[in-house]
Amino acid sequence: MRIFLNLTKSGIVWFVLLSAFIGFAMAISMGREWDSSLMGVLLVSLYLVSSGSFTLNQAQEWKVDALMNRTKNRPIPSGIILPWQGFFVGCLMVLLGLLLLMLIQPFAAFLSLLTVIMYNGLYTLYWKKHWSFGAVPGAIPGAMPVLIGFSAAGGSVLSAEALYLFMLMFLWQMPHFWCLAIRFKDDYSRAGIPVLPVHLGVNRTLYHIGLYVFAYVGLALAAPWFFKTHVAYILLVVPIAIKLLFAFFQYFSSQGERSWLPFFLWTNISMLAFLAAPVIDRWLFLWMLSY
Repeated sequence: MRIFLNLTKSGIVWFVLLSAFIGFAMAISMGREWDSSLMGVLLVSLYLVSSGSFTLNQAQEWKVDALMNRTKNRPIPSGIILPWQGFFVGCLMVLLGLLLLMLIQPFAAFLSLLTVIMYNGLYTLYWKKHWSFGAVPGAIPGAMPVLIGFSAAGGSVLSAEALYLFMLMFLWQMPHFWCLAIRFKDDYSRAGIPVLPVHLGVNRTLYHIGLYVFAYVGLALAAPWFFKTHVAYILLVVPIAIKLLFAFFQYFSSQGERSWLPFFLWTNISMLAFLAAPVIDRWLFLWMLSY
């Protein structure tokens, strides 16, 4: 089981499922009836698609993973799983997940297929290997699960709520990834991956992290312009946004040498809070209207 969880990158998968659930809950809360069976099928199918996609990614990059201390003990580079087995398991899971999604919402299945193509095709095979800013377009498939959940519930992916959640997840990924890239830049350099710290240096990377942190926090604080906000916005979004800015200034002032872990953790905590707050406030608002 541990090998399977490592092969499918289960830690990231649970975050994918959470973001899809947030999108689903936001769409359902707009006057639609809650359908637990539909949500269950969505989560199962998306679990299969995302786990399969991450398994394919490991099968695609096992030679690169073998060169990096952080990833050399993954199942394929360590020899526990053969590359062809990873490809087989990954393709099978993606196919089953897409077929299951087709049964409940064809457009959600299309978005999932598009996500796999962008992540396992464009990002893994080209953007990551040839472009130091590859994380920017690579953040598009990372932000897609919230749209998949939104569309599965029948919501429009062009609505203000859906676009807000998508952009929130998109902007979050650059500080999240580039912080790790600075921490493990020697690994990336050894593997020949031209991430931003390797190509432009740590100082320039910190500058770009700051740009995305301010855009990310600014969007979170601008939530009242996209939907009605209430208690969760005041108690979660505002204080955590301020704390994240403080964590970034500490990280920036150390030139990336110290305080990387608190900043990294607060980026993740902020994303959970920023995603949860709109749903909490929307359902709280509907509950108040019912009384």
